[in-house]
Amino acid sequence: MRKSNTQPIGEVISDYLREFRLEKKVSESRIINSWPSIVGPAIARQTEKLYIRKGVFYVHITSPVLRNELSYMKTRIMEVLNEQAGEIIITKVVLR
Repeated sequence: MRKSNTQPIGEVISDYLREFRLEKKVSESRIINSWPSIVGPAIARQTEKLYIRKGVFYVHITSPVLRNELSYMKTRIMEVLNEQAGEIIITKVVLR
């Protein structure tokens, strides 16, 4: 028998994240962690650093050739990253 004040753990965690305004940070972490599955292992190996600042997704690529190729796909990368997050988090992709 359930007590009247019990809640599912997922609901409690969601409330906690909302209360402390951590939802966006969790979504950003999810995006960064999904980078290898989005671009594949070959491109992920050429990636040095990933971070998000004010809605801009920064990707440091070691190969200039790969960086040039990915620059043509910035819009699609942004769309896939936002789909992964389930909301619009990324407004711009910067390749360095």
